Formats: sequence, structure tokens, C-alpha cells
Amino acid sequence: MKKSIHLSGKIAILAFLLFTAFYGQAQAPLNMLSASEKEAGWKLLFDGKTFSGWRSYFENMEPSKGWSIEAGCLKNSKGTGRPRTGGGDLMTIELFNDFDFRFEWSIEQGGNSGIYYLFQERQNKPGILMYNGDDGTGPVGFEYQLVDDERNPDAVQNGPIRSTGALYSLIPPNNSKKLKPAGEFNESRIIIKGNHVEHWLNGTKIVSYELNSPALLDAIAKSKYKDVPGYGLKAKTHILLQDHGNEIRFRNLKIRNL
Repeated sequence: MKKSIHLSGKIAILAFLLFTAFYGQAQAPLNMLSASEKEAGWKLLFDGKTFSGWRSYFENMEPSKGWSIEAGCLKNSKGTGRPRTGGGDLMTIELFNDFDFRFEWSIEQGGNSGIYYLFQERQNKPGILMYNGDDGTGPVGFEYQLVDDERNPDAVQNGPIRSTGALYSLIPPNNSKKLKPAGEFNESRIIIKGNHVEHWLNGTKIVSYELNSPALLDAIAKSKYKDVPGYGLKAKTHILLQDHGNEIRFRNLKIRNL
């Protein structure tokens, strides 16, 4: 009998450890920093409850008109699948220079979105048109692409250079990329330090480049951005969540100045 009880105890402990291993991460509190993260200088960009620290790209819009806060996530409302038909672009009020930015995101099947950085604001000074239907007032700059690689036409037809994690239309992700399916949460990271920039996805570095390098300048010269004055120059930048007319959720957005 004692052996049976002892064995049952071991099984219970093993079951608990397995449960913790598989579900512990999912149960971790959302939109919170650990003591060690605070000590290391991390700052939350989203508190999980309010739009504090965020504004619409167009100042005459209110974030809550098209974005909502649901289950601890910033959620863009579904539009037509075209830019600015959902909640409108949402961006940080604060500017950043050198930083490590981390965030989790989940996109609907067939969806498209992105994170803009080192971008130019053109609300009051329209510039070159970037896509069909563009009026020249939207942001233009570098984009960490977020998209359903398997179903979105832009990704399917144009390949890696417009797939998740790419420096949109300029640098494709490398072969170490591991993307979770649409509907599941992925973890991404953007690092800027001096002229060095990195894109990460689910713990793996998938893009690395140098601002003003011959390789990057050559890629820009062959892209739709070639005639944009000052495109990609290093400067303090807002961080922008793109509205591409598809439902997308963001959570655990945090940043550390480098």
C-alpha cells in the first residue's frame, strides 16, 4: 500500500510539472513586467486596459473609433482588407532612438498588417503615392511585415520579401524563420542600435541589416521607395501599428532603450 501511495505521489508531481511546462507560459500575466525586466530598464507600451501612450496617426481621429481593447489586447477592427479601412494606424506618442522593442501579435486568416519605424509623417504634407488608392498622406518608412504567409495574396504572389518578418519589399527573412499559423500568437522583436537593425520572430533573428549600407541602398533603389526623399534615414521614431483593413491583435508590447 505504501509503495502504491508513493507511486501515486510521484505521478501527481510529474503531471503537475508537465502541466506547468505546457500551460505555464499561456497563464503568465499579460501586459506586465517582471522585477528583473523593470531592473533592466524595460517599459510597457500598453497597459492592457487603456490607450494611454498611444494616438491615431491622424490627430483628428480617436483610437477608440476603430481600435478596441479586448482580453488584454489592442485589437484593430476588420475593414475591407485595404489600408486605413479598419481602425486607422495607431502609433506611440513617444519617440525612440536606439531600442529593443518586443511584442506579441495574432492576425486573422488572410490578414495583413505591419509595424512601421523610421517612418515619415505626411498628414499635412502629401508625398509620393505608395499603393492604389493612396492619397499620399499616410506614413512611409521601414516596415516589419505581419501577414498570413499562407493565404494573403500579397505574400503568396510576391514571396519572402513581403512575408512575415521581412523588411517589407526590401529584405526577406532568412531560412531560420518559424511562423505560427494565423490565429495563434507570435512573438516579434525589432532592435535598432546605431545603424544596426534586426528583426526577430519567435526567438530567432531572421533579418539583419545596416542603415546606409551599399546593400540596403541598392535594395531601396530597386524598390517603390526609390523616389522618396530621405527614405530610411536614422532619426528618432514613433512606433506605428498599421491598419491594413484586417483584424489583428497586439499584446505584451514593451521596449527598452539601448
